[in-house]
Amino acid sequence: MTIEAIAPEDLLLRRNRGAGIVHLTLNRPEAFNSLSSGLMRDLQAEMDHIADDPEARVVIIEGAGRGFCAGHDLKEVTSLQTTEERQALMAQCCKLMLAVVNCPKPVIAKVHGVAAAAGCQLVASCDLAVADDGARFMTPGVNIGLFCSTPMVALGRNIGRKHAMEMLLTGEAMDAPTAHRFGLINRHVPLAELDDAAMHFAQLIASKSSHTLRIGKEAFYKQMDMDLEAAYKLASEVMVENMMAADAHEGMMAFVEKRQPVWRDK
Repeated sequence: MTIEAIAPEDLLLRRNRGAGIVHLTLNRPEAFNSLSSGLMRDLQAEMDHIADDPEARVVIIEGAGRGFCAGHDLKEVTSLQTTEERQALMAQCCKLMLAVVNCPKPVIAKVHGVAAAAGCQLVASCDLAVADDGARFMTPGVNIGLFCSTPMVALGRNIGRKHAMEMLLTGEAMDAPTAHRFGLINRHVPLAELDDAAMHFAQLIASKSSHTLRIGKEAFYKQMDMDLEAAYKLASEVMVENMMAADAHEGMMAFVEKRQPVWRDK
């Protein structure tokens, strides 16, 4: 395992954990890893780099210190004086969340402690999420007169409307078992087992054809906003495209021949 960007002043840490698994750590523990413009800039840049990196196969995102992410940095938000400055901050956040969704590599959120507001949005934007048993998820903006409007986009696409509105209207925290039951996270485990749970998914995903995963992830999110007929049309087109790929041929032949496939990622 190699470690990059480990100086204390770095807002984002990167570890390469082998087999194409990239581990990113939000590194503002003194501020509960709140998403300052600097941290969002660094995470955006890293996601863009990973998207184009043929060696990267899957991403894990976690937070340093006591929790995953407390949302936007309110000290920074309150320091902004103009509408244009605030528009730029929100645009930066939206661009980051879209980069996570649009990244051709699967992204896993590894959550401990609290994921609040834009931090909860980041969890919902990831493809998979695992959390410790004591983790809490919340969109508490309403408590300070600021409805969590951008987090609601990702949240409302992950859990049922009534459950999303409960979080958005009350600002109350959702515990990990409830988040699992409502579909916001895939697993919750004891804190000591959290890294193993994240790595379980990462290693499974890293063993697949990255070409197949890219095609599938893109199609999944694209069809979600289509009507049923259009979704099936797209899925059929994608399936045919996938069938023509070298990795699909290799995978089917390997199954027939009872051996492990050797992926060419194309």
